[in-house]
Amino acid sequence: MARYTGPKTKIARKFGEAIFGDDKAFEKRNYPPGQHGMAKKRGKKSEYAVQLMEKQKAKYSYGILEKQFRNLFEKASATKGVTGEVLLQLCEARLDNVVFRMGIAPSRRGARQIVSHRHVTVNGENVNIPSYHLKPGDVVGVREKSKSLEAIERSLSNSSHVYEWITWNNETKSGTFVTVPARLQIPENIKEQLIVELYNK
Repeated sequence: MARYTGPKTKIARKFGEAIFGDDKAFEKRNYPPGQHGMAKKRGKKSEYAVQLMEKQKAKYSYGILEKQFRNLFEKASATKGVTGEVLLQLCEARLDNVVFRMGIAPSRRGARQIVSHRHVTVNGENVNIPSYHLKPGDVVGVREKSKSLEAIERSLSNSSHVYEWITWNNETKSGTFVTVPARLQIPENIKEQLIVELYNK
């Protein structure tokens, strides 16, 4: 299955929350899509359906395909710590996610595009792999030739999020992945334990 590139609002309505960020269309119609979307009587979901829904939400939120997500889960399982928390930490340490968190791009989808088009450097070297895993201390910056790009400047000027685990210098257009975030520092509304239970069945 290819990466989802369809309407973001439709997916947000499916999960009942704006998982891709601010969405005016979702605010107007924040009920499930389809002709029965507004119906109050909706069958109770099975335990499996709830777990599957949570995994799908995480995959869509971070823009990760099933095989990649499965590999991240297996890596998290083999790592010391709480598996669900480590899974989200691995997602947060992806280059495309950190580019998004730093405000270089307004969305993870946009961040993937910026990374793929070689506008981003890691420790001074060009990296065009969105799934690149960052380590504490890695410096992420905008490539010199790309610093004047209107899309990047507009995104940075509109960015207001501050995260304790990353720093950003607007003058040099670079920042540091200071440390792996604790679960409380990850703002995503994901019940990671449900995902662990699903994969462990």
